[in-house]
Amino acid sequence: MSEKLALEDEKEVPQPKNLDFIMDIPLQLTVELGRSKLLVRDVLQLNQGSVVELTKLAGEPLDVFVNSKLVARGEAVVVNDKFGIRLLDIVSPNERVDKVL
Repeated sequence: MSEKLALEDEKEVPQPKNLDFIMDIPLQLTVELGRSKLLVRDVLQLNQGSVVELTKLAGEPLDVFVNSKLVARGEAVVVNDKFGIRLLDIVSPNERVDKVL
């Protein structure tokens, strides 16, 4: 009877899940500086040097999307003469669900 109990205990021990098979799946990461709505007329009048006002304020955190889903917010940084993003806040699972619904 003690052998049966020992076997049942072994079955209940959670085994670590091997996620290696998904580690090489490519994802699209997008950082959004802001948005704007324009009329076709306004788009056709854009020239080099035109300025388009965006919805976000200067200094406001930028939204980070993975496959079009908001996952974090951050600030723009420069890394080796290229733009990068420093993550400031990771979106909670509850907030991600709220955005989808």
